[in-house]
Amino acid sequence: MNKKLRTALSLVAVTAVATLGLAGCSSDSSGGDAPQIAYMSFAVTNSYDSPMLAAAKAVAEAAGAEVTVFDANNDPNAQYQQLQDVITSGKYQGIITQPIFGTGLVDLVSQAIEAGIKVVNMDQILGPDLTTFESQVEGLSGNVVFVPTELGTKLGEQVVAACESQKLDPCNVGYMYNIKASALDVATKEAFDAAVKGSPVKIVAEGEGFFTPSFALKAVQDMLQAQPGINLIAGSDQSIQGAVQAIDGAGLTGKILLVGFGGSSTAVTGVASGAWFADVAQAPATTGKLAMQALLEAIKSGTVSPGVNPLAGLPNNGVITKDTASQFTGEWIG
Repeated sequence: MNKKLRTALSLVAVTAVATLGLAGCSSDSSGGDAPQIAYMSFAVTNSYDSPMLAAAKAVAEAAGAEVTVFDANNDPNAQYQQLQDVITSGKYQGIITQPIFGTGLVDLVSQAIEAGIKVVNMDQILGPDLTTFESQVEGLSGNVVFVPTELGTKLGEQVVAACESQKLDPCNVGYMYNIKASALDVATKEAFDAAVKGSPVKIVAEGEGFFTPSFALKAVQDMLQAQPGINLIAGSDQSIQGAVQAIDGAGLTGKILLVGFGGSSTAVTGVASGAWFADVAQAPATTGKLAMQALLEAIKSGTVSPGVNPLAGLPNNGVITKDTASQFTGEWIG
């Protein structure tokens, strides 16, 4: 352990650390030797992020660790500055990153590792290759992520299946991004396009939901006005929730196919009832739990957990259909 980190640990032993929203956190002297964890959230208010954070906190609390949450609120510049501040503070023995712009944090994560801080990346890819869940940063203690290209491929395959189920040719699709310019959305859409190539699927409208049903509602309303012949809406679960409202408001319930991704409880219910055609599962709570477990083990023993796939073992390769919906339990509400 280097001198700087040893000094920081001594300081932590006599100083109460302010933590944002940590269940069971105490400011008395009994927590002085607790590992200090910085949790770099891309957006605390995102309904997908909430169970991930809660699961990570639960693991930390059980282990006697203290978590400080840094909320970037979907701003990559803010997240960069927050991570920089975490490193220079000398307060933290561990960091969990949930990158908004993965390549933008690589240099800072390397700096943290060089300073003796254990870092586990979670949920979003940290690095330029969005086709793998393997670690792309030397010295990273763990990498618990989903692969955007796999998600996009499965989404595209289910859109093709939905169109075939109604023998639609062409099949006019409204495609909902979360944040169109994000690396996540770019990679997902490229894989989606490859999966639907050669099929009757035709993208006739696009919109952005910003991980929020209310934004998606307005975007889909605009789609339906501009393209009244839309047959199907595809997007994240939050976007599909907004789409359901827009479709209902237009008097088109049951006439437009819905294919989502996220594996939320809302999606599982929607697919089971037949209101949604299919959904591609994600597992935010499992991701948060595995990431915090990996980080605490790294701090304790130096164990490295590269390339952890939180979706491994899901039924039906993570694709929720009416026939398989009963096998899934949503880890977030949507």
